[in-house]
Amino acid sequence: MAHCIVPAAEEILDKEFLVLDHGFVRLVDYLGSDERIVQAARVSYGEGTKTYRQDKGLISYLLRNEHTSPFEQVNFTFHVKMPIFVARQWVRHRTARINEISGRYSILKDEAYLPQPHHVNLQSEDNKQGRASEPVPPEMAEKICGMLAEDQRRAFASYHNVLEQGVARELARINLPLSAYTEWYWQMDLHNLLRFLMLRTDAHAQYEIRVYADVMLDIVEKVCPMTVEAFREHTLGGRKFSASEFAALKEMLAGKENPLTGRAREQFEAKLK
Repeated sequence: MAHCIVPAAEEILDKEFLVLDHGFVRLVDYLGSDERIVQAARVSYGEGTKTYRQDKGLISYLLRNEHTSPFEQVNFTFHVKMPIFVARQWVRHRTARINEISGRYSILKDEAYLPQPHHVNLQSEDNKQGRASEPVPPEMAEKICGMLAEDQRRAFASYHNVLEQGVARELARINLPLSAYTEWYWQMDLHNLLRFLMLRTDAHAQYEIRVYADVMLDIVEKVCPMTVEAFREHTLGGRKFSASEFAALKEMLAGKENPLTGRAREQFEAKLK
């Protein structure tokens, strides 16, 4: 089969989509498309064997029923620039192939992420790993941002001072903050990429990684529009119910009261909103 060419994807190859204050996402290359997925599923060759409507229906069926192997036939390579603390969350998705810039070989740029004041929040009281939904008062946010900026300035000044004394780059870098930017080439097949996007576009994901995931989802949509449409329908827009939740749903449809209580009831009702 010939290499899949998607005109909408070709238009954005190597284009930088800016994220946060110094970051970006860039589509370096792609292998395959919606066409590759349906051909892999049918184990057939040639074009025009099925209609657009049939191809769309097949992709929707595959995604809805978690037949994942055809999606593994499609691969994406991204060039991403992000703060180090975002990269350390990102790297937890271990099915990717990564090549990251090295501070042992390169002089790192004086670039660090500084949140906008309206993204400065207190610790959430009911989410141990996340922020409260409301930002802090403006004067407090400005003070915190100023403290962060000053710490970053001192860290980079120290970094360059140590370098100027001839100390090895691999040592000079060790006091740089987690807010410093790094870059990598990141390659992943579409099946695992959709899993990454499901988790990282979720409202509970940290804002700073969520904005990257949102941009990447838009890029993937250029390459595989039918797949992303099905993904939005069945994954992002869908809900999974446990056995007890499904039993409660049947009770409610029968006109009875919700039998769930406490935290289980709260989580169930949140899914219905």
